[in-house]
Amino acid sequence: MLSTAEILTLAGVIVLGSMSPGPDFLVVLRNSVVSGRRSGVGCAAGIAVGVFVWALVTAIGIAGLLAASAEAYTVVKLVGAIYLAYIGIRALLAARRGDYRPESEAAAKQRGSFVAFRQGLLTNLLNPKCAVFFIALVPQFLPHDPSALGTLELAVVCTVANLAWFTTLAFGVGALRHVFTRRRVRRLLDAAMGTFMVGLGIRIAVESN
Repeated sequence: MLSTAEILTLAGVIVLGSMSPGPDFLVVLRNSVVSGRRSGVGCAAGIAVGVFVWALVTAIGIAGLLAASAEAYTVVKLVGAIYLAYIGIRALLAARRGDYRPESEAAAKQRGSFVAFRQGLLTNLLNPKCAVFFIALVPQFLPHDPSALGTLELAVVCTVANLAWFTTLAFGVGALRHVFTRRRVRRLLDAAMGTFMVGLGIRIAVESN
């Protein structure tokens, strides 16, 4: 079992890693802007599930296969880059059209409960850098012969810390949604985030392992 100090240290590292502007940060930000805090929280939940999977499979050694295989790493990296670029292109097309009709409450709830969750989950699971991150981090908090309960505890700590940060981000952005949903502001945000997502996807695709 992890000590209180280890739990706090692990949670702090996870939060700091989650705060860095990357694919997860961008999809939560855009979903919160487009459809409000419910969608942002749904996206955060999807990312948290992805984090739980990465932490758990890393702790039991499966993720090491991905990091050790250049071919597997490249395939996951390219699929993730394409998916990220796809989301970015959609944002750029929305900015070009500039036709932002108010989303109904029912549509916003549906988006928040399914589409945003799926985006968050896929964005996280299709990022092989998550495997590398957890492979470097997890062994520091596991004993030589970890128990199943200890492994599960570590995965839960990582998940809760990640979810706490991205939920906070979703609520913060959602509270300012009345500003972000103005047509001019929304077009600027879509253009900026779309460009950044496409650029990030291209960078991920072309960078060496």
